[in-house]
Amino acid sequence: MDSEDLDYMPEDLSLEERDELSNIRQRKKELLDDIERLKFEISEVMTEIEHLTCVRETKSTQRNKQIAVGRKKFNMDPKKGIQFLLENDLLQHTPEDIAQFLYKGEGLNKTVIGDYLGERDDFNIKVLQAFVELHEFADLNLVQALRQFLWSFRLPGEAQKIDRMMEAFAARYCQCNPGVFQSTDTCYVLSFSVIMLNTSLHNPNVRDKPSVERFISMNRGINEGGDLPEELLRNLYESIKNEPFKIPEDDGNDLTHTFFNPDREGWLLKLGGRVKTWKRRWFILTDNCLYYFEYTTVSRTKILLLFYMDVYFYALIVQFLLLLSYRASISRDPFYDMLATRKRRVATKK
Repeated sequence: MDSEDLDYMPEDLSLEERDELSNIRQRKKELLDDIERLKFEISEVMTEIEHLTCVRETKSTQRNKQIAVGRKKFNMDPKKGIQFLLENDLLQHTPEDIAQFLYKGEGLNKTVIGDYLGERDDFNIKVLQAFVELHEFADLNLVQALRQFLWSFRLPGEAQKIDRMMEAFAARYCQCNPGVFQSTDTCYVLSFSVIMLNTSLHNPNVRDKPSVERFISMNRGINEGGDLPEELLRNLYESIKNEPFKIPEDDGNDLTHTFFNPDREGWLLKLGGRVKTWKRRWFILTDNCLYYFEYTTVSRTKILLLFYMDVYFYALIVQFLLLLSYRASISRDPFYDMLATRKRRVATKK
């Protein structure tokens, strides 16, 4: 409305009506001014909200990148990976928080998880205890509980590590299912017996498959000197016979993503370690980690293929050596010595 329209006053109005019209016009002007001021304030608030949203998204993106770096570091060296996550406030230095991180297992190598949980350091043992307590075994039979437990990581190859992990499993299972076994030793021995049964029934290299009667006979006297119910052992046997344990596999997808989807890559000069000469190397930067190769991208596929071939042949060699040691003398393996000692202990209890 123009200023002339605001000043215009009809002649046929009384004095009171003219005063009222002037007040209305003044109020209208004030309201229009208030509306413009509110529009400006709303615009400023929206701008601030957009800025805060961008800041939060940036922080979230940075956090996710740091977590991804921590996972990669963990897969290469678990202690350094955990230390990185702690230093960047991505984990709390408590057994419970680290156990939760391992239990979720997103992007983590299952073999490395097993190695870390099996360490004998006091803090690692507390993490193992917290990790096992995240599993709920109530109302599960032993095979069902083992399936759940062994899917969350891969058992390490060292006998002492296996002993600590299975000891923790047995204690947790008995805690969740009181009265099923007389002691945790019984659960421990039977758990190993079930794992070995799984290998015997489903490993093609084992020709002499144990019968259910042999399985029952092998486990006599392990329940504090007494026998376990035959129906329980038969059910465990049939469950393993019908469905073997599924062992989690680390398929190398994380490694493939690392080398084939870099943030930056190119030739750089690198100073040698023992021989102090500069050499031209192909560098890859991904998730704030720097890798280098002697060759370019063309040869990177060959590098990965060689890596997978090494893993494959290593697995065959290990399997072959285990078979030889089994045939030669099973008692020479410290793992079986340890198990035999535990079995003798529970068999002599009264």
